[in-house]
Amino acid sequence: MRIFWSFSEASVIKSPVVTTGTFDGVHIGHRTIIRRLKKLASEHGGESVLITFHPHPRVVLYPETAGKGLKLICSQEEKIELLRKAGLDNVIIIEFTRDFAHITGEEFVKDILCGILGAKVIVVGHNHHFGFNQQGDYRMLWEWREKYGFEAEEIPMQEVQNETVSSTRIRQALTEGYIQRANAYLDHFYLVIGNAVKEDSGISPEVPMMRIPVTDVTKLVPAPGLYAVSCAAETYYSRGMVYIPDNGATLPDLFLHLENYESDIPGKRMTLFFHKRLDASRLVADPAKTLIAGVREMEELIF
Repeated sequence: MRIFWSFSEASVIKSPVVTTGTFDGVHIGHRTIIRRLKKLASEHGGESVLITFHPHPRVVLYPETAGKGLKLICSQEEKIELLRKAGLDNVIIIEFTRDFAHITGEEFVKDILCGILGAKVIVVGHNHHFGFNQQGDYRMLWEWREKYGFEAEEIPMQEVQNETVSSTRIRQALTEGYIQRANAYLDHFYLVIGNAVKEDSGISPEVPMMRIPVTDVTKLVPAPGLYAVSCAAETYYSRGMVYIPDNGATLPDLFLHLENYESDIPGKRMTLFFHKRLDASRLVADPAKTLIAGVREMEELIF
């Protein structure tokens, strides 16, 4: 997957089939759009293209209201990794500014999507809006398709167990600790990517503990508790447990115990995949004691 940081860089893309949006979480609805994007790109002999934005538009446009303290399911690094795994050909990451926000929907389509990129097909999700004051929508795309020479397609809203999926619903599930519900909405395991730091538990050398600092202030961390996870770092893989303390930290540390600990793991970039929340009765104030209590039942964990 190629990553571009401006529209002019991305003008080299062949016969683009394009979608646009924040795609926070890369959830089941986003993945449905991406699958359709890839299929259309194959049919047109072109390449799939996702245009996304950083920082999140709400943070720029509504810093004192909707954007204040906004937490996101994915850091930018995590989103890029999920999009890579989804099989996209190209991602364009655009810095979202107030000036960019003043581009009208028609200017965005005419000058950028068609003018610079040469889009063959534009795909949007249900009720997607774009351009100044969110005035652009699928109805307008349909009206402009002949004028500017592209095809347009809208993907229906996705549901899981009769519930409409949205990034907002997923954030709520994570905030309440309902990891399995969030994973169902996501259609993949909620993940955290960070550097593993060795931590001396001071209690039991037989139960090595590491710390994963969360360094992105916008990253949404699940509710405090003990979670069953799986962990990957390069060719390494292990089951484990993560304890998230309830200490009110803006940038929390995740305390990690791995079933198959290796001495060279600290210092590596690690991906944690959250499977389920464990019995809250195991929780105590000390992270090491909490993890040790959980280790006693490690073999009973169902992944």
